[in-house]
Amino acid sequence: MIDPTPSTTRRGTTDAAGVPAAAVVPAGRRPFAAAFRALVALAALTGIVLDTIESDDLGRLFSYFTIQSNILVAITFAWAAQRAWTARPALSPRIAGAALLYISITGLVFHFVLSNDSSGFAMTSERTPLESIANQLLHTVTPLTAALDWLILTAPGGFLLRHAGQWLVYPLLYLPFALVRGALLDPGTDGRYPYPFLDVDLQGYDGIATNAVTFGLAFYALALTLLLLDRVRPHLHGSRNRISPTGSSPLK
Repeated sequence: MIDPTPSTTRRGTTDAAGVPAAAVVPAGRRPFAAAFRALVALAALTGIVLDTIESDDLGRLFSYFTIQSNILVAITFAWAAQRAWTARPALSPRIAGAALLYISITGLVFHFVLSNDSSGFAMTSERTPLESIANQLLHTVTPLTAALDWLILTAPGGFLLRHAGQWLVYPLLYLPFALVRGALLDPGTDGRYPYPFLDVDLQGYDGIATNAVTFGLAFYALALTLLLLDRVRPHLHGSRNRISPTGSSPLK
């Protein structure tokens, strides 16, 4: 009697159906997710590099929340891509959710506040072609692709209520960072404060406190919204395609 159990998967051997063992994708490996996440990381890194090339003040450049959040995205998505490619468990929802929240803040604040002349905090200026490409990558491409990765390539229900508060630690720490950095620079220094709503010269400390509370509540509401959507969204990631040693078809 022929043993129906697949043979040992050593190099050069075949399984019971005659499929080379080397062609069998390891269980849990997710090449599409790995490739997509690598592209997200590459988009963030490319935007940062282009801005670095065009910048004449790297200290100012890296003080922007946009650059910092995209650095976090580049690191997080490269890490997630490596884990998906090597069939390792996915990143903790707390880490993945933090990166998603921060880059969502970057995209939403840019499109609805900083590039909106009616907001009172608009930052519009002439950009070089490289700066324009970097601007789109950092403020539009990475937020949208990070959201797509979350919606399509991750399982729902991973975010917990306590995560929403934990995620706010970094945005809250960004406030004293921006204010202390500005206080250490000479008055009139170009880009002394990274954003108009954090500019003490324009807003005063009372205005900064009001803005901080307003934006802080908005960011917490956004975190809770992501948590709620994570609970109710469908699981769109289907079963993995792989070459199978069993079944009537070689593809399963």
